[in-house]
Amino acid sequence: MKTLRLFLLMLGLGLCFQSFASGLRAPEGAVVLTVAGNILKTNEDHVAAFDLNMLDQLPQHSVNTTTPWFDKPKTFTGPLARDVLKLLGASGTNARAVALNDYHIDIPTQDFDDFDVILATRIDGEILSIRDKGPLFIIYPFDQIPETRNEVFFQRCIWQLVQVIVE
Repeated sequence: MKTLRLFLLMLGLGLCFQSFASGLRAPEGAVVLTVAGNILKTNEDHVAAFDLNMLDQLPQHSVNTTTPWFDKPKTFTGPLARDVLKLLGASGTNARAVALNDYHIDIPTQDFDDFDVILATRIDGEILSIRDKGPLFIIYPFDQIPETRNEVFFQRCIWQLVQVIVE
């Protein structure tokens, strides 16, 4: 009995140490984003998986901007892409953003340093549903940085984002 207790204690400590070492807790709700590739912190098999609550725990940023997809300005809210990558210890020059339908676009990670690119979880305060371009929507601050108001940056605004692969 003593041996079993010692084993269970060691197993528990091992699991705690693994979670502590990775520095990223496991998602408790439905996973809305996975980040893979050149990252140091993971919480699943070689990926960092986030549920909405985990993304909500990061510093939140909002931008009110016009886009080609809506007839009037909208307020987009969520964590900055650079904050998510920094949290994970990501390194690389490219982020491949992948949507639910497997559409993907390559985004230079320099964009995340140069602009306040938001991984929007909300539009006008409402959580993004799949029907409304969710679970996540990459948004640039178009009105605040006019040089981003062109087709190159519009194409990088992938909606229904579910995965980022850092290369």
